[in-house]
Amino acid sequence: MLNDVLRLINKRRTPQGVQARSDQVRNSAGGWTFELDDAARLRRFLILGTDGGTFYASPLALTLDNAAVVERMCVDDPGTLLDLVHEVSVGGLAPKPNPALFALAVAASFADDEHRARALRMLPEIARTGTHLFLFATYIEQFRGWGRGLRRAVANWYLERDVTTLAYQLVKYRQRDGWTHRDLLRLAHPDTGDPVRRALFEWVVRRTDVPEVPELSLIRGFTEAQRAETSVVELVAEHGLSWEMLPDTALTQPEVWDALLAQGMPMTALLRQLGRLTSLGVLAPGSRNLSAVVAQLTDAERIRKARVHPLQVLIALRTYASGHGLRGSLTWRPVQQLIDALDEMFLLSFTALVPTGKRMLLAVDVSGSMDYWSIAGTPLTPRVAAAAMAMVTATTESDYEVVGFSHKLVRLPISPRQRLDDVVKTMSGIPFGATDCAKPMEYALARGREVDAFVIYTDNETWSGRTHPHQALRAYRDATGIPAKLVVVGMTSTRFSIADPDDAGMLDVVGFDASAPAVMADFIRG
Repeated sequence: MLNDVLRLINKRRTPQGVQARSDQVRNSAGGWTFELDDAARLRRFLILGTDGGTFYASPLALTLDNAAVVERMCVDDPGTLLDLVHEVSVGGLAPKPNPALFALAVAASFADDEHRARALRMLPEIARTGTHLFLFATYIEQFRGWGRGLRRAVANWYLERDVTTLAYQLVKYRQRDGWTHRDLLRLAHPDTGDPVRRALFEWVVRRTDVPEVPELSLIRGFTEAQRAETSVVELVAEHGLSWEMLPDTALTQPEVWDALLAQGMPMTALLRQLGRLTSLGVLAPGSRNLSAVVAQLTDAERIRKARVHPLQVLIALRTYASGHGLRGSLTWRPVQQLIDALDEMFLLSFTALVPTGKRMLLAVDVSGSMDYWSIAGTPLTPRVAAAAMAMVTATTESDYEVVGFSHKLVRLPISPRQRLDDVVKTMSGIPFGATDCAKPMEYALARGREVDAFVIYTDNETWSGRTHPHQALRAYRDATGIPAKLVVVGMTSTRFSIADPDDAGMLDVVGFDASAPAVMADFIRG
């Protein structure tokens, strides 16, 4: 019967605009997918944030949705909430500290007494810099007042660091979002019997002179630098000043940057200043400075200790290779050795990988929703970031194919032998359309590809296909006899996934979790 409506009820091949199972929910694009549990959603939020929103949800809507998850976990599972905040923050798994600090502020406001106290004890470990502390202060005032426990927690931030380290924090990170250390010290009233630490507090609050002790050498150097009565180059060498501690006029002088490089710049600061250093001629081809910087950028142990996130490296690479800053005011001619070093650094910033030896299809969602907004509040789109993630896996595997898909599927002309900036350019030029996350499995089945694992990088906003992704994977398994696995790499902080939670052969991971490729490889190996 041509008009038999019962033929529309098909549990083996269901259009994505129709619910295939009772445990599916409608995603923001109108398709039906699976819903993540709160712990998985929290992990996505902590790592990816919500700054950029998505094609279908504004940053505000996405933030409110994720904030509700954090508040719910404060009541239902505060222990897991704090465990995940600690794991992501201390493990350096996220490119930005804001989500973890926000979640910590919520827990310190709404959790039960035991976990609220634990959240406050965690503050010095999660807020590792003065800027982090200011962010936390901003967030927590959105939920509560300054009670005794909060004041004690902030006081401990100033008391638990040794004096030399604290002095560095006080002059490097001086203000943020309307907060200064003077404000917080007046609120917290940290009590100390150490005369040197007390003198440091007095200098911050009342700008009194500091004693001539080695622990406060940095304070004296900072004060002299602001007066500009002594050579800044000499002050950098004598007191170990960082660039943030210097007056703006000094930062236009190549000799000052020579001195900063000579004493060693922190890795993340170095990444941000590559363009400026090149513009000033400090990193000229063939120079000693260039050789030293290239060596630092490709030092795996330094990268690990500095907890440099892969996304930070990718941003630095794309910005530096473009030859101009994000606002276009600063320009430079990129040095090829630095581009190559950043390319290598990107791979080194991930957990060490061991090849799986499996046949893999790496599928990058290139639909319109993956190219409309930014990831984690950066200038990178999920499409570009997904291609970079695929490259990480491809560099360690010998039997793989890389494809891009939207409502159609194409083979992507990228390989690990290419530089990452070339891959980024290639991805930026691919046309896009609607989203059908079943395409990789349908492609492999139609062309007789033998695949042990499908790895799909997507925002999970699939809606246009004639069959659901989990159904397409089952069809591939049934037709080939291969127990193929599916790894879904989520590139947004939404609550959706195409991975069937009841299928042990499917895994959902967070895109740009620095440990994700290693976790994926372990799962694929079994």
